[in-house]
Amino acid sequence: MAAPPARRMTGALRAEWTKARSLPSTGWLLLGLAVAMVGIGLAATGSLRVDECGEGACTLDTVKLSLGGVRLAQVAAAVLGVLLVTADYATGTIVPTLAAVPRRWRVVVAKVAVVGAGVGGAAVAGVVGALLAARAVLPRRGFTAARGYAATTVVHDLTQRAAVGTVLYLVLVAVLGAGLGLVIRDTGVAVTVVLALLLVAPVLAMVVGDPVWQTRIHRFAPADAGLAVQATRGLATLPIAPWAGLALLAAYALAALAAGAWMLQARDATT
Repeated sequence: MAAPPARRMTGALRAEWTKARSLPSTGWLLLGLAVAMVGIGLAATGSLRVDECGEGACTLDTVKLSLGGVRLAQVAAAVLGVLLVTADYATGTIVPTLAAVPRRWRVVVAKVAVVGAGVGGAAVAGVVGALLAARAVLPRRGFTAARGYAATTVVHDLTQRAAVGTVLYLVLVAVLGAGLGLVIRDTGVAVTVVLALLLVAPVLAMVVGDPVWQTRIHRFAPADAGLAVQATRGLATLPIAPWAGLALLAAYALAALAAGAWMLQARDATT
């Protein structure tokens, strides 16, 4: 008698979680993600001085600065997303995996769920740690309510949006990596491609002289669009609205995942 669908899905999730834990790099990458968020955020906020704001209320986006570690943390998220997919091809475990779970869409769902849960948990720890560190450091640097800092406390809605958006950003980056891993199947090439998508556009925007093209690059590049969700100041000047930018990143990630799922279904496991 065949097992019910729920049990088969649970079995696929358990198998992917076991494989993820067996990879030595999984724990290190998740730890590195959280440490990067806290460490870089602490370094950024600890180096600020209130007199840099000039007269009146402070206009520095201290929330975005405190979450600046996302630029390094995204590397760990992307690499982990790729590794948890391509490790099956590198070790040859993709064959028994698909034999045990013939419905290949279940394999994709299980992999994405494990990747998302792992990265999401580490991202929450990193974001909370970064904001708490900033909350402890910034008042000592003169960023008090009298200078406009009250609008960037952890209970403010813009801060909450930036925090939740940063967690979602890192999860979506991991999903993007997993999708490209399913498409490419080679760890080195997939990591190179996903990091190029995330890191090249900001550099390109700096060397492009035309302001119109700079705005277009920031609006449509995956990383720049997604990280618009972190902004709590100067919202009217953003190339793309915060949630719209994150939605665009989600579209990129889901497109890569859909392409990977289709190729997993269409191709033989070993080719």
